[in-house]
Amino acid sequence: MTLDGHGAELAIASSALTKRFRGGQVAVDHVDLAVPRGSVYGFLGPNGSGKTTTIRMLLGLAFPTSGSAEVLGVPMPEGTTSVLSRVGSLVEGPAFYPYLSGWDNLARYDAADGTAAARTAKARIGEAMERVGLTAAARKKFRNYSLGMKQRLAIAAALLTPRDLIILDEPTNGLDPQGTREVRGLVRQIAAEGITVFVSSHLLAEVEQVSTHVGVMRLGKLVFQGELSALRRTAAPRVAVRTTDVAAAADILVKLGLADPVRADDLVTAELGDVAPEKVTAELVHAGVGVRGLSVEAPSLEDLFVGLTGEGFDVER
Repeated sequence: MTLDGHGAELAIASSALTKRFRGGQVAVDHVDLAVPRGSVYGFLGPNGSGKTTTIRMLLGLAFPTSGSAEVLGVPMPEGTTSVLSRVGSLVEGPAFYPYLSGWDNLARYDAADGTAAARTAKARIGEAMERVGLTAAARKKFRNYSLGMKQRLAIAAALLTPRDLIILDEPTNGLDPQGTREVRGLVRQIAAEGITVFVSSHLLAEVEQVSTHVGVMRLGKLVFQGELSALRRTAAPRVAVRTTDVAAAADILVKLGLADPVRADDLVTAELGDVAPEKVTAELVHAGVGVRGLSVEAPSLEDLFVGLTGEGFDVER
């Protein structure tokens, strides 16, 4: 499968990927993913928007009802055995033995990997623990790890052998601010090594701070995909005029061709379009409208996402 002639440049690509459950519920609806190699792709959307189901299909853990997908250029799920050794993943939270140490848990993960060389296990486990900052806690029992440490150990498990792609499903879910910062820093570190990182999240700040590209899901559909900078450019800036004569100011904005005027108390706003703010000011003054203040405001990412999904996002982290 190629996508716009750039299939070889994509770490993940899908075409009309769809998952319909028994009973008729459509969890993923004709999703066309295009995840560039070497990117940090933020897969964003409210809980229940189809993100985890999409990831499960990409990893061969669930079968699509229709459509197709490739991971690292290999069709899925047919190529599961050939490609998954190059993919590290954390899906739906880490699963470890609570009474074993972090090191011993990783040793068991490694032993279950048929592609991993047993003679290099000790060195690779040590390196993975060091990369996630858990060397000092290597012999500590997993049950005594903090939530942030548990997530980092799960990422260490994904890094036991060299990977070309890391898929993380809600890696900061339930973490305190410190744990969130630790995982966020780790994502940046992994990406700096040239590994493609696919991060699914409902946390706006997490995606905004680490991603180069984003895909936004709503009710199973991919409603936006592209560079983060391109998403910012999708929203038109608005001019905000503070005045005691809101009605007259709104009339002037409409005459200038500004769209979507909104009045509120002593404020009127409208989409600026191609009209220069200086012209807006001049026309208001010329018409005798007293202007207390005029500013041009670009919508925040939160505003953009709410507009795309119809729902708010947790932006506290």
